[in-house]
Amino acid sequence: MPMSGDTRDRVSQFSRLTNRWAAPVAVLLLVIVAWDLVVRIGKIHPIIFPGPLAVAEAAWKLRSDLLSAVGRTSLAAATGLVISIIAGTSLAFLFSQSAMIRRALFPYAVLLQTVPIIAIAPIVIVSFGRGFFSVALVSSVISLFPIVTNTTTGLLQIDPNLLDLFRLNSATRWQTLWKLRLPSSLPFLLAGIRIACGSAIVGAIVGEFFVGSGQPGLGAMIQRKSASLDLADLYATVLTSTLLGTLAFGAVAVLGDVILRRWFGRADSERSEV
Repeated sequence: MPMSGDTRDRVSQFSRLTNRWAAPVAVLLLVIVAWDLVVRIGKIHPIIFPGPLAVAEAAWKLRSDLLSAVGRTSLAAATGLVISIIAGTSLAFLFSQSAMIRRALFPYAVLLQTVPIIAIAPIVIVSFGRGFFSVALVSSVISLFPIVTNTTTGLLQIDPNLLDLFRLNSATRWQTLWKLRLPSSLPFLLAGIRIACGSAIVGAIVGEFFVGSGQPGLGAMIQRKSASLDLADLYATVLTSTLLGTLAFGAVAVLGDVILRRWFGRADSERSEV
């Protein structure tokens, strides 16, 4: 019995999803097996280098603290990401409207990316205090650059024929920005957000690290576990941070594909697949 069109689409989507995630999952399993073999064959003491089972046990033991820390760090990172999206797109709109402003201010946007976050974080925390807002601000600073650069590129890379069409129809600058430049820049903006979401989590963790161990969050928890020299707990906390960043990137990527599919008919990732 032949499959319907909806069934074929679902099978095709499942096949693409499987092809996308099969290789990373296989590599992860190989790394875990190799890690376990190194610890067992080398008879390395857990105090020096804990194996995956010891780390898993530590993660289960700390599950309540880890979940609380993940919630706190996620909230700070999400707040910082929202700030960077608003500020970044606003700057990109400004840069797209004036070449003079772009030449004058864009180097300072680049400066944010070149200054190490470990140098920015103490300045922000000393200036604004040891609170949630400071952590979110550090997160926004480190995640701002990819949104500014990607969105600016998308706003400027417009088909000249379409620009001529808008000029022939006497479109205003605002109409050109809203109806032509903004829709065309959407894939670039979403790509910038995908990059920025991981940076936002890194910024939140670094900010929490400098705020101090008395605060909730993964950064403060890493600081406490480093001081206690309990490597299994430390590894569990660091791997939880890594997992959080991976899940955030994946969630933003899926959301971006859905938006692009609704906007353009299919996602950029599908257009780029061979």
